[in-house]
Amino acid sequence: MGNTGVATGAAGPDERAIAAFRSALRGPLIGPADAAYDPARRVYNAMIDRRPRLIARCADVADVIHCVNFAREEGLPPAIRGGSHSVPGFGTWDNGLVIDLGTMKGIHVDPARRVARVQAGCTWGDFDHATHAFGLATPGGLISTTGVAGLTLGGGFGHLTRRYGMVCDNLISADVVTADGRFVTASEKENADLFWAIRGGGGNFGVATSFEFRLYPVSMVYVEPILYPVERGPAVLKFFADFIAQAPRELSSFFAYLIVPPAPPFPEGLHGTTMCGIVSVCSDPEAGANLARPLRELGPPVFSIGHPAPYPAVQAMFDGLMPHGLHHYWKADMVNRLNEPAIAAHAQYGPQIPTVNSVMHVYPLNGAVHDVAADATAFAYRDAQLTHIIGAVSGDPAPMPRYREWVRAYWEALHPHSAGGSYVNFLMEEGNERIATSYRGNFARLAQIKRKYDPDNLFRVNQNIPPAAD
Repeated sequence: MGNTGVATGAAGPDERAIAAFRSALRGPLIGPADAAYDPARRVYNAMIDRRPRLIARCADVADVIHCVNFAREEGLPPAIRGGSHSVPGFGTWDNGLVIDLGTMKGIHVDPARRVARVQAGCTWGDFDHATHAFGLATPGGLISTTGVAGLTLGGGFGHLTRRYGMVCDNLISADVVTADGRFVTASEKENADLFWAIRGGGGNFGVATSFEFRLYPVSMVYVEPILYPVERGPAVLKFFADFIAQAPRELSSFFAYLIVPPAPPFPEGLHGTTMCGIVSVCSDPEAGANLARPLRELGPPVFSIGHPAPYPAVQAMFDGLMPHGLHHYWKADMVNRLNEPAIAAHAQYGPQIPTVNSVMHVYPLNGAVHDVAADATAFAYRDAQLTHIIGAVSGDPAPMPRYREWVRAYWEALHPHSAGGSYVNFLMEEGNERIATSYRGNFARLAQIKRKYDPDNLFRVNQNIPPAAD
C-alpha cells in the first residue's frame, strides 16, 4: 500500500471529540461498536478488508465540510466513497474516516439546456435513469453500478466516447470541498486550475460533491455481441484494431476474450465455452447494423445478435457479471499500436481467462478523445488508440493467487508493447512511478496544483499525487 503514504495506528480522536462530531452531522456516524459497522465497511472488491475508525454517511454538503475539517484536525486519513466501485478499495482505510457520499443522490436534468447536475453518490445507473426520460445521455462507463464521481475524476470512457469524448470532457463544472474545508466551484471560469486537475487527476484535490454535465440526444442505441472461436483470436483482434481506428464515430466496439456466461442471449450450447468476441454499440440505432457489418463478416461467427435497445439497458448489460463482493485483481495499459508481438501475447494468455466474471478487454480511445490536446485536461493519453484491461475476478478467494499470476504474466508480456502508462481508473496499487507515468507530462503541473489545494496531502487515499516541493 506504499503509494498513499498514509500513517495508521495513531490514537485518533477521543470519545468527546467523536460525540461532538456526531452531533454536528445530519447523517449517521458509524463506529466499530455499531451493528451497522461491518456492512458499512465492506467495499466493492472483497479482497479489500479494512477497518476504518469511523464511517460518516453524509446527508449533504455541510456534512462533507464537517468531515473534512474533522479528518484534518484529528489526523484521520479520509477515504472518499462515492459509488463504492473502487477496485483498489480507496473508499475505505484502516483507522481512517470514511466520508461516504452514497446517500447524496440528487439529480436535476435541464432538457432545454441539455445539462444535468448530479450529486456525488450517484451511479451511472442513477444518472442514465434520470436523463433517459428526456431522451438524453452523456458518455459514462460500461457498468451501471459504477460511481459517477470516481469515473469522472479519473477521466472516464464508455460506449459514447468515440462520438462525444471522455466523461471528463463533458464536465461543465463541479462543486468541491477543499482540504481547508472551503466549498468552491471548479469550471473554466472559476478556479480553472482546479477544474483542469479534476478532469483526470482523481480525488487528490478535494471532495467533489456534485457535477454538471453536457447531455446529447441519445435514447435508443444499436447493440451487437459477436462471438468467434477462441483460436480465431489473433485474426479477430488484428482486424478489430485496424477497423476501429477508422470506424465512424457513432460506432464503438471492444474486443474480448471471455467465457460465455450461462444466461441469455447466449444459447445453452455455448455456456461456459472460452471464446473471443467483439461487442459493438452504435449511438445511431438505424445505422448500427450496417456499420458493424465488417465485424460480422470476418468469417461466419459462432453467434451474433444485433438489435436496438434503450441506452440504460445497454449500460447495465454486464452488471450481472460484476456484482459487489467478488474478488478482483486488475492490470492495464495504454496502447498506441497493436503490434504482432502484442497480438501473440494476447493469443497465448487470453484463452487462459480463468472465470466467467474475469475480463480481458481491449477498448478504443480514439475518435473524439483525440480532438482534445494532451495538456487540455489532466488526462494525458490523447494519442492512444486503445487501452486494455486484464482482470481476474472470482467469488472464491482460494484460487486468486493463481489467477493473479495469470494477470501478471499476461501484463508483463504486453507491457513492453504499450504506451507506458495506464488509465488511472484501472490501476490497482502499483506505486508512485506507475502513477506518474500514467499522467505523462501533466504530472508536474498536477503536483503544483496539489500543493495549492492540499499542501499537506490530506487526500492521499487514492492514486496519490504528492504536493510539489516548495
